[in-house]
Amino acid sequence: MSEKKKKSAIGEVGIYNARQLGVPKMLILGIQHTFAMFGATVLVPILTGLSVSTTLLMAGLGTLLFHLVTKGKVPAFLGSSFAFLGGYSAVAPRLADGAANTELLPYACGGVLVAGLVYVLMSGLITAFGIRKIMRFFPPVVTGPIIISIGLILAPTAISNASQNWLLAGIALAVIIVCNIWGKGMVKIVPILLGVVISYIVALLTNQVDFQAISSAKAFALAPLTLPKFSLSAIITIMPIALATMMEHIGDMAAISATTGSNYLNDPGLHRTLLGDGLATSLSALGGGPANTTYGENTGVLALTKVYDPVVMRIAALVAILLSFFPKFGAAIETVPPAIIGGVSFMLYGMISAIGIRNVVENKVDFTQSRNLIIAAVILVSALGFNSIGGITFQMGTITFNLSGLAIAAIVGILLNALIPGNDYQFGGENNPENSAILYEE
Repeated sequence: MSEKKKKSAIGEVGIYNARQLGVPKMLILGIQHTFAMFGATVLVPILTGLSVSTTLLMAGLGTLLFHLVTKGKVPAFLGSSFAFLGGYSAVAPRLADGAANTELLPYACGGVLVAGLVYVLMSGLITAFGIRKIMRFFPPVVTGPIIISIGLILAPTAISNASQNWLLAGIALAVIIVCNIWGKGMVKIVPILLGVVISYIVALLTNQVDFQAISSAKAFALAPLTLPKFSLSAIITIMPIALATMMEHIGDMAAISATTGSNYLNDPGLHRTLLGDGLATSLSALGGGPANTTYGENTGVLALTKVYDPVVMRIAALVAILLSFFPKFGAAIETVPPAIIGGVSFMLYGMISAIGIRNVVENKVDFTQSRNLIIAAVILVSALGFNSIGGITFQMGTITFNLSGLAIAAIVGILLNALIPGNDYQFGGENNPENSAILYEE
């Protein structure tokens, strides 16, 4: 058998084995995928003030929509995106007492909805002009520093939450590190969830948990749906984040392709996976949920189980939808002390920046070139500097605009990359990891 056939067969074997497992085992596998994404997915509404029930509902519906758009071929689950936390923080920061900013959250959701449409636009451009021409405007020298900036901007929030109880924060962080480095099997796959659970048990033993929200919540109810509101300021602040998350999406598709042995960048095609991700994000924001994204945790489960059937992911989506109908479950999640969230965020926000660094390293961005140094330097200073002063506010007619540091950094980075000579980036070339996903040509 040729090398091409061998690699193609890997994915086929996984799919056929999954179909032969039977319904009970398929259900167990689906539930496993639900809980693999669970810790990270529910953490986003906890940090932003969005509804946990709505988040679970939209994660499930978004995943099913993604599978519909991608012809049911890609074994991916869509959960809450951490990359948009900076946008939520800028548009709808929590109130002084830590309560959710319910007045401004709908405007943040409006910005996320428009960001999802950026995916749709990118999908159309790829279809019309080809992926290599479009991606020249978004090379790693631009997207890498933007991703790095997202984590650095969020870092003070992690410290602020953790400082409320350093013991709980330290336990959460320590458990995550131990499970991720020395854990085996599922322990290694769900370190975040274990970090929250173990530190929460300590919080219970030390009387740090308030159960009032659980007692007042209904046992069964439909997830609350909140229509988004729109302001140009919120849209301009949040929309540029899509430029970075689209790069994350491409990396996830490459990782899933490499894991399963099937090239999803070719079939069903990157234009379809981007379209599915974007529509899922817009759908979530339409109901008051966070932005969706493909989840690396679930890719890890694929590698562990060797079962690549997309049906398993659709089962996981249905389980997430089912959980959304139990408000007491969501209320229980909201009782997690802020210090634990701070300890988890300590790792997660740092990981966001680390992913940006990895993006630059894996793509072999040459910082001996002045153009690359200039672009990266201006992006980092713009993102962090302007964020520290609340961005830029300006008036155009009767409309007031506010550009966050991240939005300014994205705009300036794209413009500098387009204007400064020497842009030799080729998507799928030898210096970037997307090529590694191309296991065989169709």
